[in-house]
Amino acid sequence: MTGDQELVFVALGGLGEIGMNMALYGYGPAHERRWLMVDCGVTFAGPDLPGVDIVVPDISYIEDKLDRLDGIVITHAHEDHYGALIHLWPRLKAPLYMTPFTAGLLAAKVQGEPGAGKIPVNVVKQGDRFPVGPFDVEMVAMSHSIPEPCALAIRTPAGMVVHSGDWKIDPTPGIGLPIDVERLAQLGEEGVRALICDSTNAVRDGVSPSEMDVAADLTRVIQGAKRRVAVTTFASNVARIRSIAIAAKAAERDVVVMGRSMHRAIEVATELGYMDDLPTFLSEDAYGYLPPERVVLLLTGSQGEERAALARIAAGDHRNVALSKGDLVVFSSRTIPGNEKAVNAIVNKLAEARVEIVTDRDALVHVSGHPRRGELTQLYDLLKPQALIPAHGEAMHLKAHHDLAKAHGIKNTKIARNGDLVRLSPGRLDIVDEIPVGIEVKDGMIFGDLEETGVQERRKLSFAGAIVVSVVVDARGDLVGEPQAALFGLPETDEDGDDMEDIVIDEVIHALESIPKNRRKNLDVVAESARRAARAAVRDCWGKKPLTQALVARV
Repeated sequence: MTGDQELVFVALGGLGEIGMNMALYGYGPAHERRWLMVDCGVTFAGPDLPGVDIVVPDISYIEDKLDRLDGIVITHAHEDHYGALIHLWPRLKAPLYMTPFTAGLLAAKVQGEPGAGKIPVNVVKQGDRFPVGPFDVEMVAMSHSIPEPCALAIRTPAGMVVHSGDWKIDPTPGIGLPIDVERLAQLGEEGVRALICDSTNAVRDGVSPSEMDVAADLTRVIQGAKRRVAVTTFASNVARIRSIAIAAKAAERDVVVMGRSMHRAIEVATELGYMDDLPTFLSEDAYGYLPPERVVLLLTGSQGEERAALARIAAGDHRNVALSKGDLVVFSSRTIPGNEKAVNAIVNKLAEARVEIVTDRDALVHVSGHPRRGELTQLYDLLKPQALIPAHGEAMHLKAHHDLAKAHGIKNTKIARNGDLVRLSPGRLDIVDEIPVGIEVKDGMIFGDLEETGVQERRKLSFAGAIVVSVVVDARGDLVGEPQAALFGLPETDEDGDDMEDIVIDEVIHALESIPKNRRKNLDVVAESARRAARAAVRDCWGKKPLTQALVARV
């Protein structure tokens, strides 16, 4: 390797946040690096992005280098790792590699998305090794809360880097292969230049329980129920779905499935053999004729999604399914930060209907798919990395992981954020450049940045409302009639009880009359004067500055 053949890493999403994972590995001289993309995920909009459906990384940096993007490898099929493909792959058009389960879910997603084109996939299996440009990529079997999760061993002439993806150490994951501890140890013996590693649970001591432990508790809870049982979990957690089905069978109950994403995951998992030896899943049409003591309802909505099945049932407005006093709802999930209010709203509605509720605070009905501190140190010991970059976490998670690695003897450890271009080799980890990063949003049928989609103005609307003023002048610049005003999201009156609309109109008239007559012939001058006057009138009596627009016509 010559001195200018560097191996670098940069995240376009996923560092300093949980979600929207997208990493780039570059190899070669700075001016002509070849690139490998790992994961292409989304995140979901919070209240700070009103009206937005999903958020994806800004890919403009790599779009400028598409002739040097040799491939995209997906570690697993969670939305925050593969969900942006349907939106971004048509712009990237690089060779795409993923396991059969991920490929199946992607195909189903494309089929259900209006106008989506086919996305060609190179299907690879856990354990496979294949070239992507100058990168030699190996898919190493890991354990996680979804089938077929992989770490990537990425070999280059500048050394090998291991990208962990999402993982935990679980010898009994319920379905699929367990984490390949033997192979990880072999990679450690071969020599790992750097480990880019999941930090989600780096603040938690110990090790995570196994999925088989959850299956045992779910069986106990379902067998102890007297009436209907509803279990909500992530549709992608096929091992959990299988555990629920086994528990239902042990309790002599049938599983009724609700939710399009749940049906889609079960269909793909069934095609791949992950649902072998289970009783047939029933559609929601069966719910009405099954005795209450024979039902396990498997449904989406564990995060309080307002359009999901659980939210509609809790509100009492689902046409086929209802829950009542004595029924049991099991939240086989953990609430994602930011979703607490929506989840609590559903729990309260269920409680009002005197429905029993079980969460992971009451029984082991959920376990995280991410490593705690004890598992992180086990991975360090297996891989023996020379250097480490904490990934997949907010600031507190990255800091906890950084400190843990340092304490465990990995001195060459660095906290990086989205946009930090880190040289992995040669030499010590070093941030050598900063590239532009950001987000794009899907807003209805429109894709773009916050300005293009109008989200920035929508934020202002949510805080201070809007005013539209209409003014008509004649050819001499005289007002024709009284200006009109429409107020949206503003108080009807000020603190003295005066009508807000009248206040605005009076101030607009006063401002327009103060303009010299010859300047009133300029419609732009009139419009700006009316806009400023309306906005100032509201600011003076309300203390806020609404979005304000003035429309001027000449007759």
